[in-house]
Order: sequence, then structure tokens, then C-alpha cells
Amino acid sequence: MSQQPFYVSPEQLMKDRADFARKGIARGRSVIVLGYDLGIAFVAENRSRALHKVSEIYDRIGFAAVGKYNEFENLRVAGIRYADLRGYSYDRSDVSARALANAYAQTLGSVFIQESKPYEVEICVAEVGTTPEGDQIYRLTYDGSVADEVGWLAMGGATEPLEAGLKEQWRPGMTLAEALGLAVRLLAMDPAGGEPRQLDQSGLEVAVLDRTRPRRTFRRITGPLLAALLSESDPTSDAPAEDGEPGHRDILHDVAGDQVAASPRHTSTNPQTQRPAEQDAQEGAGDGAEGD
Repeated sequence: MSQQPFYVSPEQLMKDRADFARKGIARGRSVIVLGYDLGIAFVAENRSRALHKVSEIYDRIGFAAVGKYNEFENLRVAGIRYADLRGYSYDRSDVSARALANAYAQTLGSVFIQESKPYEVEICVAEVGTTPEGDQIYRLTYDGSVADEVGWLAMGGATEPLEAGLKEQWRPGMTLAEALGLAVRLLAMDPAGGEPRQLDQSGLEVAVLDRTRPRRTFRRITGPLLAALLSESDPTSDAPAEDGEPGHRDILHDVAGDQVAASPRHTSTNPQTQRPAEQDAQEGAGDGAEGD
């Protein structure tokens, strides 16, 4: 005689999955994303230099996450592939944080409902605009829910005091130094009400989407620059430009050094359209020798 399967109501099953995912996310260290006058800043408490919580997805899009590293790393890689394919198939301007957030929401929602274990992750997809009003920050939770945040968000750990502090102290138009100082003060707070911890640059992962940079706006803030921005005695308030000219990824030049295009592709180097110019030149010389 076969045993009857144990029945669990759908409501209880979804509640158990949600509780499981929330507990896993709460064990992670927090991440704060907030806007400043020249872009969007990501500040994460992270002592690892190999396992990043913050990364670049595309030209003007950044990614931050808390929870299980292997799960949000899979999502990050999938987002990069999605953005690259869409930008290659259509145009780079067609890649947006909104479309990427919708794709992530579908994946997270499907895993939450269909798989035996939900993803223990909470992620942020942010896109910097040409003006502060054009900045977009999206929060995606373990069940695929999407929230369009304005100005800031906090994820992981004890988010209630972080959100309360951001709501009270954040304001539009803050300099990068002011935004980083606020984020570090809030991350150092003790949720139990004790003395705040001492967080130095070795325990932080900081990056920005800088709207003043040409095309690729993502930049990590490390070393002496991060120390200067966090120092109250240093007058540095924003990240200076690395150089005054666009990088080699932004403008292409021909062999003579003349500017030829502002496109990321070039027929002499694009494997989808033509072989490398050096290979063509070698084969052309060989053909000429055989003809003689």
C-alpha cells in the first residue's frame, strides 16, 4: 500500500521559501547604492579582493548584490551576456537598466516558483543618465519583485537602520566625498545600538557610475583616491578624470592615427565581418608571390 504524499498548501510553501531566502540574505553584509552630483555610487562592506559584490554590466549600467556569491555571480554573468547580445544585435543605446531588470525579474520569479530552493540574493541594477533626473536604480528581490528606487537603496544585513539613515540624511546634489562618508557611517553602525565600528578602505568595495566619463562610466575607487575621499581633512570631493582624452575603447583610429569612427566595431578587427588586417596582408603577399 503506497503512502499518501504529504500535502502543503501553496500559501505555506511560498511563505517558507520567502522566509528561507530572507534569512540567507540577512546573513550577508550590506550594500548601499546612492546618487551623487556626478553619478551613482556603490558602497559595499567587502574585505575580499577576488569576490566582488559590485561590477559593470554595460556602458552606463552597474550591478550590485548581496546573498550567496555563486548565485548572484551567475546572474551577473547572464546579465552581461544579455546586454552584449542586445547591443550587438541592435544598438548600444538599446541596452537599458529597465530591460535588464525585467529579464532578471523573470529569472528570479521562475526560480522562486519552480525550483526546490529559491535564490538567496537581492540585487540592484543601476543606470546613470546624462542628468541626475535620468538616473535609474532598480531593486530586485529573491521572488522576482522589482522596485524603482529614487536616490538610494540599501540591501542585505539589517537594512532598517540603513534606510532610516539614508532617508534622513541623503539629499540630491551631494558630492562623492559626502555620499561615501554617509554610506560608510551608516555601514559602521551597530544595529543593536552599540558603538559604531571602524571601517577603513581595506574593508570596503567602492565603485561609481560617473556620468562625465566617455561611454564606459563604471570606475572602481580604490587606494589613495578612496582614502582621500573618506578623509575629513582632505579637500578631495570628487573623483578626478583619469585622463582628458577618451580611451581606446571609445574612439577608434586607423593605422596612421587618424580618427575613423566612434563605433565600438571596426571591419578590420571585427571577427564577425572580416579577418584581422594583418592576416589579410600576409595572405595577399602570399597570393602575389604565387602569381609571379
